[in-house]
Amino acid sequence: MRFLKTLMLSAIATTGFGTMAAAQEAMTIDQRVNEAFAATTGPFVSLIFAPIPGTSFPWIVMWLVIAASIFTIYFGFVQFRFFGHAIGLVKGDYSDPEDAGEVSHFQALATALSGTVGLGNIAGVAVAVGIGGPGATFWMILAGLLGMASKFTECTLGVKYRNEYEDGTVSGGPMYYISKGFKELGLPGGKFLAIMFSIFCILGALGGGNMFQANQAHAQISGIVGDYPGWITGIIFAGVVYAVIVGGIKSIANVTEKVVPFMGVLYVGTALVILLVNYDKIGWAFGQIFAGAFTGLGVAGGFVGALIQGFKRAAFSNEAGVGSAAIAHSAVRTKEPITEGFVSLLEPLIDTVVICTMTALVITISQQLIIDPATGLYVLNEAGSAIATVNDVSGVALTSAAFGSAIGWFPYVLAIAVVLFAFSTMISWSYYGLKSWTYLFGEGKNAELTFKIIFCIFIVIGAAASLGPVIDFSDAAIFAMAVVNIFCLYFLMGLVKKELNSYATRLQAGEIRKFKN
Repeated sequence: MRFLKTLMLSAIATTGFGTMAAAQEAMTIDQRVNEAFAATTGPFVSLIFAPIPGTSFPWIVMWLVIAASIFTIYFGFVQFRFFGHAIGLVKGDYSDPEDAGEVSHFQALATALSGTVGLGNIAGVAVAVGIGGPGATFWMILAGLLGMASKFTECTLGVKYRNEYEDGTVSGGPMYYISKGFKELGLPGGKFLAIMFSIFCILGALGGGNMFQANQAHAQISGIVGDYPGWITGIIFAGVVYAVIVGGIKSIANVTEKVVPFMGVLYVGTALVILLVNYDKIGWAFGQIFAGAFTGLGVAGGFVGALIQGFKRAAFSNEAGVGSAAIAHSAVRTKEPITEGFVSLLEPLIDTVVICTMTALVITISQQLIIDPATGLYVLNEAGSAIATVNDVSGVALTSAAFGSAIGWFPYVLAIAVVLFAFSTMISWSYYGLKSWTYLFGEGKNAELTFKIIFCIFIVIGAAASLGPVIDFSDAAIFAMAVVNIFCLYFLMGLVKKELNSYATRLQAGEIRKFKN
């Protein structure tokens, strides 16, 4: 962290913006960016996150949860039946190096995970627990388990309908399986829906895929090294991100296969240490989770409030049904599309069931939450102040305080984790946006370079913009993808069922060859 501080101070000094007058001018630029960006939010955001009439439940969350439930039942609880086989695939037991594709099963999983494991696991869970109580964790886990089936469905289709080119590269994702799948079934509108998805994906990549990440990374860094203009963080991030994404999916996968395990072990390992130190409270914490799931334990909204917050956090965290992961998984080396469907179902398990639950347990155990009858929110026993508001900023602070109560230096670990999460998310979403861009404007070096430059420019904008407009825009754009994707998956899931039945029969008969013992 001392190196990071030196780097930031050096950047401020060497670029000539160390004076008070220059800093004021820079802040004026930031304000101008805020105003320009805020103007893009409004009716679109309100439409995507509008509640179901008569409730406070966002219809988009219900859209995702219902789809996950349908896919779970339709495919016969595939996430549990083929869990062991999925582990074998990730280990490379069935990987043929001669198969078409660009990355291994593990690299594809790491790339997709780097796009979902992020600030939602740190900040969003804190907000869910603060508003919905520990019981929100139960519904978060349930939604994560159901979401495994959604990932399985979309990622199988992503590989099945991908484009494979002579130079060994591939392009895949919802835009391809929507247009090709609808055509194969003789259904109209496939091309139009694919274009709509691509537009939303590009907007999501530029918003949630980098602007929000850069914004939160800057907030964490400036909180340690001191306040300075956000665009400086943006330029540094943009340079590092460009150095990775310029090499394409192979370069991205080479980075994510190293960064994702490291940041996962760093974060989960720290949580485990805290849980072990407080082992005598683990039983109490699970009691709070199960009791709160069905009673709300007095929080605002009671049982319904806990359910809504849990489902929202799971949906916002693992992106099951959004379709983004299918783009990364489409690059895998395999001749069996269904195998990548099996691999992908591990994502919600790791992202939501494991990492989000660890965060929730640490917060519940370390802070010994109680209810403030005046606000209906959980408060800290010791401090007696509200721990959650309506945005993720307070969530980061709560998580930092929860971990810091047991490990004094954890805020520094959290800062490193936020930077790594932000970086990994940006490079993954750059690929998602790129493939949507090339679907609309054609394959080619010039088209790819154009998008990569645009993407990096938006990193700078995101670091400089205020948090509110960034959150609104990024969330709305990403979940607009799910509206198109899930609608189309209902028509295409029969194709996945055929792939599943065929593979399961051959696997049982011993016809699926193992390449690694």
